[in-house]
Amino acid sequence: MPGQRVFLHSRTLPVRMVAPSLKLQDLIEEIRGAKTQAQEREVIQKECAHIRASFRDGDPVHRHRQLAKLLYVHMLGYPAHFGQMECLKLIASSRFTDKRVGYLGAMLLLDERHDAHLLITNSIKNDLSQGIQPVQGLALCTLSTMGSAEMCRDLAPEVEKLLLQPSPYLRKKAILTAVHMIRKVPELSSVFLPPCVHLLHERHHGILLGTITLITELCERSPAALKHFRKVVPQLVQILRTLVTTGYSTEHSISGVSDPFLQDQETCGAEEVWGGSRERARPSQCSPPCWSFLLSSVTPYPMNPSTFQFSTQPQVQILRLLRILGRNHEESSETMNDLLAQVATNTDTSRNAGNAVLFETVLTIMDIHSAAGLRVLAVNILGRFLLNSDRNIRYVALTSLLRLVQSDHSAVQRHRPTVVDCLQETDASLSRRALELSLALVNSSNVRAMMQELQAFLESCPPDLRADCASGILLAAERFAPTKRWHIDTILHVLTTAGTHVRDDAVANLTQLIGGAQELHAYSVRRLYNALAEDISQQPLVQVAAWCIGEYGDLLLEGNCEEIEPLQVDEEEVLALLEKVLQSHMSLPATRGYALTALMKLSTRLQGDNNRIRQVVSIYRSCLDVELQQRAVEYDTLFQKYDHMRAAILEKMPLVERDGPQADEEAKQSKEAAQLSEAAPAPTESQASQLLDLLDLLDRASGDAQHPPPLDPSPGGALVYLLDLPCAPPPPAPIPDLKVFEREGVQLNLSFIRPPENPALLLITITATNSSEGDVTNFICQAAVPKSLQLQLQAPSGNTVPARGGLPITQLFRILNPNKAPLRLKLRLTYNHFHQSVQEIFEVNNLPVESWQ
Repeated sequence: MPGQRVFLHSRTLPVRMVAPSLKLQDLIEEIRGAKTQAQEREVIQKECAHIRASFRDGDPVHRHRQLAKLLYVHMLGYPAHFGQMECLKLIASSRFTDKRVGYLGAMLLLDERHDAHLLITNSIKNDLSQGIQPVQGLALCTLSTMGSAEMCRDLAPEVEKLLLQPSPYLRKKAILTAVHMIRKVPELSSVFLPPCVHLLHERHHGILLGTITLITELCERSPAALKHFRKVVPQLVQILRTLVTTGYSTEHSISGVSDPFLQDQETCGAEEVWGGSRERARPSQCSPPCWSFLLSSVTPYPMNPSTFQFSTQPQVQILRLLRILGRNHEESSETMNDLLAQVATNTDTSRNAGNAVLFETVLTIMDIHSAAGLRVLAVNILGRFLLNSDRNIRYVALTSLLRLVQSDHSAVQRHRPTVVDCLQETDASLSRRALELSLALVNSSNVRAMMQELQAFLESCPPDLRADCASGILLAAERFAPTKRWHIDTILHVLTTAGTHVRDDAVANLTQLIGGAQELHAYSVRRLYNALAEDISQQPLVQVAAWCIGEYGDLLLEGNCEEIEPLQVDEEEVLALLEKVLQSHMSLPATRGYALTALMKLSTRLQGDNNRIRQVVSIYRSCLDVELQQRAVEYDTLFQKYDHMRAAILEKMPLVERDGPQADEEAKQSKEAAQLSEAAPAPTESQASQLLDLLDLLDRASGDAQHPPPLDPSPGGALVYLLDLPCAPPPPAPIPDLKVFEREGVQLNLSFIRPPENPALLLITITATNSSEGDVTNFICQAAVPKSLQLQLQAPSGNTVPARGGLPITQLFRILNPNKAPLRLKLRLTYNHFHQSVQEIFEVNNLPVESWQ
């Protein structure tokens, strides 16, 4: 009948149009079989629709299967937030299969940003109170993975009870959960302090390793805990001595070292030590707390994780804890000195596990109050690491020696030949570390030999290292130069080899050095002329050469320098070379300015006709570069209107001496002025009279109470007066620095500069330092000022502040305050420290008055 056909059609239509839900294995195969991303999205969208429909129907039997598929979809990067509440339902179920998938989903889909994570607190509390070990293990895994500070405070008593359970399986997971709780809520240290003392007597290596990790976290975050656990240093020493002296044991010996790997990152999920024997680990035993514990404590070196497993060795963990306990404590350091010497001399270095133990031993020796001989032994161990065939071990050795070069310079100096050989490494990270260490080893006794090695490396080093190498050579030469001629030769070699990679102040430093060495003027100008004739592409070299030729061109033409081979140069060759620099497309505008000024100065030093120089100067009067055009116009005007003053204006630059009688005399005069200012009575007149008294006081301090004589109206006197006009006013008093933030070793300081030419502008330099044991990463500093001010933030120097006083981060703030309004600054700091995200917002109201008035 028609009605029946319509009824049958309405019943069979959904069966034909809607495909059945896929199993997890079939879903994986279908997604992997998708040839395009659009096909993959289509498959996932259809299956997510089935999963949503199943969740709405409330199917309790297959809910865990649907959530398992959703977790796989989430792992592929697709949204799966609609399964959060299903995780809560599965956790509350009494079936183990449901709980297992529910807890796994909670670890993947929930975190502190979702309020839903607080809803599973009661379920975790109930599961921890039950006596079913697999369920308790699941709850501990989830708590240690995504437990927030509120959850940690609520569940700390339950975890404390599980720390003393007879089952090693539960105790290990409870210890790792306690580590997570201490990192989240440091004030919970008092809760877990008493059980740690009892756990140190455990013979199970897994529990012992977790206990030492927990004690390390407590000591790093609580001074009271650090003081408390210094009493157990003898016990820790005995535990480590037992590991070192124990004979070969198939259960605990790996690569000849007693128990160096308890649970390796790569074997997690395959093998695990249980009560002294190896057995196949069950899935519930390979839990995320284990992963988080390993990954959070891996040493941050850019190396293959399989090379050094520092965090997974009991010996290494004990050594790390001893380093913390012995730092700045002589009694504890003396207790562990003998043991450290025993470990350093008896550990087998033929295997990588022994190298890991040795490296941690070296770090411990260098951090505590160890004997001098023991420190030399530690440096020698690092020297042997430099000869290892493994690149990662050599990198670790170079990095460690770089940290020790300041405190044990003589001991590190013995390995200088090996360090220099590392400069030729093909690996970029190794050669960079070797370069930094080589520069740190330069001193007054080896500066000649080290400079030869570094200059040879500069000629063949990779382009990304050339700037660092050139800057390091210039700084070392300035600090340890044996003679001025050697200093000049070294800088010229750097400018010739890597002139485009030197610092901006290299030109000014070399010109000042040459100007102060009067006996080397002829030598310098000839060396620079030869270098300029060979190559005009190195811009800093061309600038210095042009300046030197302009100043001492007459010495170049005399040819009476005995220190180098005679050089016959005529005026036309010198002028042609400078014109070549002016016309070269490689010359920068600043370089052309140097060359044009050199030509102008040669007009007073050469004996021939100056018409050629006049023509070149007149050509650049119409130059597109404004600075060069202005110079040409002024020089041409000097030729035309003030030719009688040209020789006096273009005289040689006066000698500038940083340290000498002139500097001593200036310091003496400033000291006398300060004494006179202290002895002067307090003025009571008006502001104008105070200013007159101040000027009079400065006049008396100079030792001349009379007015200066009238200026000579002659051209020479006018010239002297003209040259004295641009003298800069005395610099303003420095603005004191200000410390605005300090937390767990992270400190933020502000320094201020107000340029005299623009008093409305304030330059604030933010300096972030870190004296703690952990690196500060992802550091961001943001600022705000009142609307009446204008703020501009410059890019910071980096986003990572290394631990233990490493290279700080600096950032420049430019604040324009034309109305001289009271300055207020609001700062927001965001960074990661000790595996925690920190955000601080505060206002700085105590800025110095000199910064805005």
